[in-house]
Amino acid sequence: MNVDIRRQIAGEEFDYQTLMALLSAYSNPAMKIGALIKAGDIIRVKKGLYVFGERHRRRPYSMELLANLIYGPSMVSSDYMLAHYGLIPEAVYALTSATFKRPKTFKTPLGVFIYKQAPARYYPVGMRRVEFKGGAFLAASPERALADKIREDSGNILNNQKEAEQYLFEDLRLDEEGFFSMDAALLEECARLARSRKIRFCAAVLKKRKAVK
Repeated sequence: MNVDIRRQIAGEEFDYQTLMALLSAYSNPAMKIGALIKAGDIIRVKKGLYVFGERHRRRPYSMELLANLIYGPSMVSSDYMLAHYGLIPEAVYALTSATFKRPKTFKTPLGVFIYKQAPARYYPVGMRRVEFKGGAFLAASPERALADKIREDSGNILNNQKEAEQYLFEDLRLDEEGFFSMDAALLEECARLARSRKIRFCAAVLKKRKAVK
């Protein structure tokens, strides 16, 4: 591998344009990229997006940043972020993101990336920038991640607060302390902009508990 590539790319995630610029001295840069992939020096995540192979890696690549880069605008949300915040007990391996573009699924050498469509008016609610050692990615707040999970879960039709409470703590096995520390107003805003009765019932459960305290 040309060591200059590793020295000149600070992060672990990089695009085709960056790679082509660094390989411009080669008579056939595209052929060189193919050779780097074949040797395992770099991994092609999808067309135009790469990470360094294991032996050249300085740090773990960010699956969350890759999720932003594979298809966007998007933010990591739903089950993945609920697990990230410690709100659900299950480990989650597929990354689910919200986007206002068409829904898509990408199966890559690094894992599965799922994109669920959100109405444009609802899309930016609860978005936050999450910093990590190698940069930052866009993700949903706990409230927005939960709202997306509720909204996307077509197998559950919630008709009242009692059913919502059962869904949250029995079906999702949501951490109660984490849930009751959420911002009820933000969850209500998600319900309003997503036009979701299910989210509204869940927000009412949260608001009712906070009113008692």
